[in-house]
Amino acid sequence: MSAPESSETSEEHLRSPEAVARHRALFRAVHRRKHPRLRQSDITVTTDAQVKRAVKATALGNAMEWYDFGVYAYLAVIIGKEFFPSGNATAQTLSALATFAAAFLVRPLGGMFFGPLGDKVGRKKILALTMIMMSSATLAIGLIPGYAAIGFWAPALLILCRMVQGFSTGGEYGGAATFIAEYAPDKRRGFWGSFLEFGTLIGYTAAAVLVTALTALLGSDGMQSWGWRVPFMVAAPLGLIGLYLRMRLDESPAFQKMEEGGGAAAEQREKKSFKESLAGQWPALLLCIALVAAFNITDYMLLSYMPTYLTQLGFGETSGLMSIVVVMLILMALINSVGRLSDRVGRKPVLLAGSVAFLVLALPAFLLIGRGGVAPVFAGLLILGLSLVCYLGTMSSALPALFPTDVRYGSLSIGFNISVSLFGGTTPLVVAALIGATGNNLMPAFYTMLAGLVGIVAVLCMKETARKPLDGSPPAVATADEARELVQAQRAS
Repeated sequence: MSAPESSETSEEHLRSPEAVARHRALFRAVHRRKHPRLRQSDITVTTDAQVKRAVKATALGNAMEWYDFGVYAYLAVIIGKEFFPSGNATAQTLSALATFAAAFLVRPLGGMFFGPLGDKVGRKKILALTMIMMSSATLAIGLIPGYAAIGFWAPALLILCRMVQGFSTGGEYGGAATFIAEYAPDKRRGFWGSFLEFGTLIGYTAAAVLVTALTALLGSDGMQSWGWRVPFMVAAPLGLIGLYLRMRLDESPAFQKMEEGGGAAAEQREKKSFKESLAGQWPALLLCIALVAAFNITDYMLLSYMPTYLTQLGFGETSGLMSIVVVMLILMALINSVGRLSDRVGRKPVLLAGSVAFLVLALPAFLLIGRGGVAPVFAGLLILGLSLVCYLGTMSSALPALFPTDVRYGSLSIGFNISVSLFGGTTPLVVAALIGATGNNLMPAFYTMLAGLVGIVAVLCMKETARKPLDGSPPAVATADEARELVQAQRAS
C-alpha cells in the first residue's frame, strides 16, 4: 500500500464513530481549527444602495455590448450590400453574418487575456477597459467607407473592428456577472443578477427601436445610403456614460476580502500561474460550457438571427422588428421576477423548465412563425421568449457560483467565451447555411431543440447554489442585523 493510501486509511480509522465517541472534545477542537467560526467582521454586508450602484454600472455595460451586436444583426442585410461586392443578395447576407461570427473567434482570446487579469488586478479596472474598447470599435464601424469607395479595404476594416469588439467582449460578460454576484447578498443573488440580462434586453431593444424608427423615417434608400451609420455612432456617448459609472465604483467586496486576507494564501496565489489554478476547475468549466451553449444558441436564435429569418420568410422588416421588440419588452417585465423565483425555489428548477420548454415547444413555435401574419408570428416569438426568460433571469447568478473567488473572473470568461464562440455567435450563420443546404425553413426549430436537450443534461449535472455563499467567499448579507443573526445562529448550533 502506498503512503498516501495508508494516510487516508489511517484518517478514516481515526474518524470512525467509536473514535469520535471516545474523544469528542478533541475532535471538536480539530474541527474548529479547520473550520473556524465566523465573526461578524468576516461577513460581507452590502446595502441595497451599494448593490444598485454596482448593478446599474455593470448592466449598462452589458446593454452597450448587446446594443452593438444587436445593431449589427438588425442591419446585416444593409451591411452585406454596403461592404461586400454586389451580385448575389444571399451571398452578401451570408458574408455579413460570417463577419458577425468572426468576432466570436477572438472572444476566447479576450477571455483568456482579460479574465485572469481581472482576478489579479481587480474586476473594476478591466470592466472599464473593455467598455472603452467596445464603444470605440462600434463607433469606428459607423465611420468606415463602403465597398464602392475603398474596395476590399471596406470588408477588411469591418472585420478588424468586429474582432476588436469580440476581443473586448471576451472580458465583459464574465467580469460583469462576477462583479454583480460578488456584490449581491446570498439570498438575493438571483434577483440582482437578473439585471445583467435585463441590460442585454435593453441593449437589443434600443437597437431594434432605433433601427426601426430610422427605417420608417428614412425609408430603405435612406438607410442604405447613410442612415445605417447613425446607430453605430450612438455608441460613443453611451460608452462614455458607462465608463463614468464604472470608474465611480468600488472594487467588489469578495475581491477586497480576498486581497485583505494576505498571509500564506495570498503568497500561494501569487506563485501559482492561472493555468495551475485552473487545473482543478475542469468539471466546472465543462459544465459552464454546456450551460452557456444551451443559453446562447437560444438567445442568439431569438435576438440576433430572427430579424434576418423573418425577412427571408417574406415578413415585413418593420413588422418583424416591432414584434421582436414587443416580445423583449414582455421579457423585460418578467426577468426580475424570474431571478427572484430562482432565489426562492433554486436555480436548477428554473433552468430545467426553460430547457424542457425549448425541447418541447420550439417546433410548434417555428410552425406558427412559418404561417406568416402578425398574430402567428408574434405568438411563435412569444413562446420562444417565455422559454428563454428562464435562462435570462437565472444564468447570471448560476454561472459565477460554479467557480471559487480567486479564479472566478478568468474561469467564467474562458468557459463562457469558448462556448459562445463555438455555439452562440455561429448560430445565425449555421442556421442560415442549414436552411440553404436543405431548403427546410424548420431547421432553426431543430437546432433550438438540440440546445434544449443539452441544457437539460447540463442542469441535471449542476449543484444547487441558490442562497449559499460563493465558493471561496464568506457569507454576504444585506444588513448588519442579518450578519448578527447569522453569527448567533452559528453559536447556537
